Amino acid sequence: MMRRWRAWQLGKPRANATGVCQKAVVRWPHIERQAVLLFMRYFLDTEFNGFGGALMSVALVPEHGDQEFYVALPLPDDVEPWVAQHVVPYLRHVPPGIYLELNRIEAADHVAAYLEGDDDPLIIADWPEDLAHFCALLVKGPALMAGVDFGLRLELINAAGFSAAANSRVPHNALHDARALRDFYFAD
Repeated sequence: MMRRWRAWQLGKPRANATGVCQKAVVRWPHIERQAVLLFMRYFLDTEFNGFGGALMSVALVPEHGDQEFYVALPLPDDVEPWVAQHVVPYLRHVPPGIYLELNRIEAADHVAAYLEGDDDPLIIADWPEDLAHFCALLVKGPALMAGVDFGLRLELINAAGFSAAANSRVPHNALHDARALRDFYFAD
């Protein structure tokens, strides 16, 4: 897997989301400059079978680059009518080559592999159930978690005024909704 872009900025330190600067020294032959390591933010969206229902798809969109993550899980036997009409028809509406349908265990391992190149990933969502489904996906069995031993940070943002259905190119598709969330987040 190709490693995602690392954000290094030479010059003045910048504060991260908590207001803390993360400094590092970069040494090139005969050149020493101070650099600032900025963590990578990933915007999360999920689709699930109604309130409390099974996870159907998950997407992570990085703040930089085009290395997006999207996985669809097998559909439950009994799909809620609203979900059958508004979500299921759009599960495959993603760019060619990115669509994967995996079982829960494979999807958990795929998430871990996707994020393993980042030391301090921050997962951002606008809805608590997205974070709940994401975390539940990482649990592969009793006392068994997907390989995210590098750690994760989760952030639930106040997205008042944001509607994925109104702002997404393909509403109720996790990838397009995560892209819309990223655009909303950086609109300021």
